[in-house]
Amino acid sequence: MIVLIYLIYLFTPIALLFIGSFGEYWTNTLMPTGLTGNWYLEVYNDPSFQRAFMVSLRVTLACCAIVTLVTTPLAYALYNSAARGVNFAVRLVALLPIAAPPLVLGFGFILVFSSDALPYLGSTWLLVLGHVVLTIPYLLQTLVSDMRHLKLAQLEISAESLGASFSQRFFDVVLPTLRHSLASGLIMVAALSIGEFQLSNLIAGFLSRPYPVVLLQAFYGATGFACAATVVLLALALLAAAGGAITARSASRVRGGQPA
Repeated sequence: MIVLIYLIYLFTPIALLFIGSFGEYWTNTLMPTGLTGNWYLEVYNDPSFQRAFMVSLRVTLACCAIVTLVTTPLAYALYNSAARGVNFAVRLVALLPIAAPPLVLGFGFILVFSSDALPYLGSTWLLVLGHVVLTIPYLLQTLVSDMRHLKLAQLEISAESLGASFSQRFFDVVLPTLRHSLASGLIMVAALSIGEFQLSNLIAGFLSRPYPVVLLQAFYGATGFACAATVVLLALALLAAAGGAITARSASRVRGGQPA
């Protein structure tokens, strides 16, 4: 019963958004009136949403690339670290973005990057940096956890006994073994980056506003237009979630010794 109530609570607003995206009029009523598909055409043809979608796409791709380059060696170092103090300190710093609200990080970015020395507030690259800081903990936890489940140390010892150098072990053993973990983790990073609003709303410039920021402004106009724009964002999130679930399932099969 509790699960049913939770599902109703979760999916009722989503269902209303979907219905509203096809409603012609929706003013002070529980359900919209009329039927139209023009709202989706208007979202597709709207220049501000086109630009915002491309900004979100560029930011997400850049975020995934940087997070991969930073987090993979960091997770590997944490996994192999024998010093508990260093391990704990690095984990604490890496997990701080989860504990601290994005608003706190956003205000910090405003103070630092609106100065004369660092006048980068409103730039796309600052937005990318903010998304990187927010999403690193999620991929880091995924990789470190999977390294333990996959018994990576034993695989490296076997490779080392056969004469493999460090670079050979890392590129020929570690990375291929973690391919499913990286894929599922990056899908989660992409989903978080696409939907991130609080930090983006504070530090994005007029021409670097991502999709969620522009989406908020749509609700000050036509309700059907705003619903259609929201459904597009939900569809992207659902695709990312489905891709993450499929990849995670493949990763669990590998961890269980089954063929992926």
